[in-house]
Formats: sequence, structure tokens, C-alpha cells
Amino acid sequence: MPVRQLPANPNLDHLKYQAKDLIKAHAAHTLASAQLLREFHPKFRGASDDEIFVVKLSLSDAQLAIAREHGFPSWPRLKRRVEKPLESDRLDLPHHERITDADFRRAVDLVDAGDVEGLRAHLQKYPRLAKQHVVFEGMNYFENPSLLQFVAENPNRRNKLPANIVDVTRVILDAGVDKSEIDITLALVATGNVAQECGVQLPLIDLLVERGANPQSALRPAALHGGLQVVVALLRHSAHLDLPVAAALGRIDDVRRMLAQATPEDRHLALAMATQYSRIDIVRLLLDAGENPNRFHPVGGHSHATPLHQAAGYSPIELVQLLVERGARVDIEDVLWHARPSGWAHHVGRTEIESYLLAREAEAKAKL
Repeated sequence: MPVRQLPANPNLDHLKYQAKDLIKAHAAHTLASAQLLREFHPKFRGASDDEIFVVKLSLSDAQLAIAREHGFPSWPRLKRRVEKPLESDRLDLPHHERITDADFRRAVDLVDAGDVEGLRAHLQKYPRLAKQHVVFEGMNYFENPSLLQFVAENPNRRNKLPANIVDVTRVILDAGVDKSEIDITLALVATGNVAQECGVQLPLIDLLVERGANPQSALRPAALHGGLQVVVALLRHSAHLDLPVAAALGRIDDVRRMLAQATPEDRHLALAMATQYSRIDIVRLLLDAGENPNRFHPVGGHSHATPLHQAAGYSPIELVQLLVERGARVDIEDVLWHARPSGWAHHVGRTEIESYLLAREAEAKAKL
């Protein structure tokens, strides 16, 4: 899920209160507290709600989860940021303006300018830059990027890429980068809107795969955060179709074929993707197979929300009604904004869906 960014003038006492509130929410067995811990506390990664609730949550555990929810690896690192902020901590600045290493910053500027020869000469003079990383805190991706990752313009910094970005990327690759960096960059390109809008997304994908990137590594991120055009391109590059991606593409025959042998994790993600893309027949099929509509989406898959939140904000009312009829609770709050599905519908002006959900909330209260 997206991290909860610190305000311009964060208050450490408020963050301490958030940790104490998390302890109370955990003691009350709220689903949102279990999801927050599952995503942001390493000890609870992959644990079920019941496994999380049976553990007594300490203050240090709660503080670690709150720190990581805000994009910091530990409570002391968050505390330092609040009490002694540095210029590089300013989240209002684009990433390249937060780089303190002058040589690395110069390399990024040459990338952004599309200066192929200048970049080649700079990397020859400072070969360490090809494998060097810079550290950013306050978010949960692009935390430790190498120079190669800047070619994706994801996250957005300048909202544009030079027309010759493929040639620029080739220069960095020729300078020598780790294989893992090529895979990470492929995922960033596959999920970035700027590369798509500039018409360089598919050529960049072609180059990165040619240089050893594993197309499978970017397939699910592309389906979740990119677009189906990119998914199809990765499949052409020999990525193999799996259950969640088949659900995103609306390939119901493939979903039926794969469902029986799929892992519980893949079935969970398939429901998230089917909901995201409003594949009503596939959602129905997954619910028939026993998927729980009240689980938060898995980590990496819009995990701050349940299927009903997603449907209330973006899907036809028929899908909203299907989920409610199959037992989706209308009173669950999302993790990030603490809103019910009706609140999501209200936020985007979907009055018919908001009215429907509010009526279901009233009915549920009347039964108590």
C-alpha cells in the first residue's frame, strides 16, 4: 500500500499516539490493524488475522509498524527525521533534488537531459556510479535506487523523458549493472505512466529484456499498477500466464483451468485483480470457489482496501451488489484513509453506489 507520508511539520508525540492507537485497535481485533501489521511489521508478514491477534502487541512493535508505515526502516530513524531533519529529507522536493552526492546528481541530470556522450564520459570518469545507490526515506518504493532506475521516471520527477532515453539506458547498461537492478527497472518502466505517455515504454521494455531482465518479474506489477498493453507485451517476451494475470485480462476459461491447482496466495490476488478490472464473471467464479470478500487485498495489490472498497470506487454497481450479496461487509474501514466503501463512492461522486451502500449500512445497524 502507499505509505502514509509525514506532514510538513511532523510531531513526534502524534506519532507516539498513533502507535498507542494501533495497540488498541489490535486489542479490539480490527481487520485494518491486522492488515497494517501484516504489511509493515516483518514479524507478521504472511500471518493470518487470527495469528496476528493472538500475539500481545508491544509498544516497540507498534512503533516499528508506524515507522515503516511512514517509509522509515525503524523508529529511531523516524525519530531522527522528526527531530533533526536534513535537506535530503524534504519530501516536497523531487528525488533528484534530494541527492547529496554531486557526482551521482550530475549523472541523473545527464540522464534527464538525454546527453548520451556526456553521460558516457561521466561514467567513464566515475565508474562507481553504475552500481552506486542513493537512499531516500519516507516512501515504500524507490528507497534505494541505482542510476539505472532513474530512466523509468517512476516515481515522477520531471513528468517527461528525453526522446532518446533508450540510448541513454543503453549507456548505463554498458557501464555494468547488477542483474537485479535490470529487473527492478523493468518493473518501474512497466508500471510508470510517464514512459507510456512519452511513447518509450515498450522500447525500454524490449531493451531491458534483451539485456537480461526477467519479464515474469514485472508481469504482476504491470497488471496491478501499469496497464494490460504492457502485460500483453511481457507475455510476448515469454512471461507465462498465471491465475492472477488471467483474472486481470478477463480470460475466464484460463481462470477455470488454473483455479483448482492455484495456491491460496494466487487465488487471493486473482480476486483483487478481477475486482480491479471489473471482471464480474471471474469475481463470481472466485467467490463460488470460496474466496473471502472481506479479506484485504494482498501485499503489493492495493492492500489498503478490500474488494468492496475497490468496487465502490471504480466498478459498476452490479459488482458492488454481487460482493454485498455474497457477504462483503459494508462497515470495514480501509487502512490508509479509514473510510468505509460508501466513503470511497462518495469521494469520487458515485452517488448511486454511495446510496446503495449507506442503505446496506443502515440495515446492518438495525440488525444489531
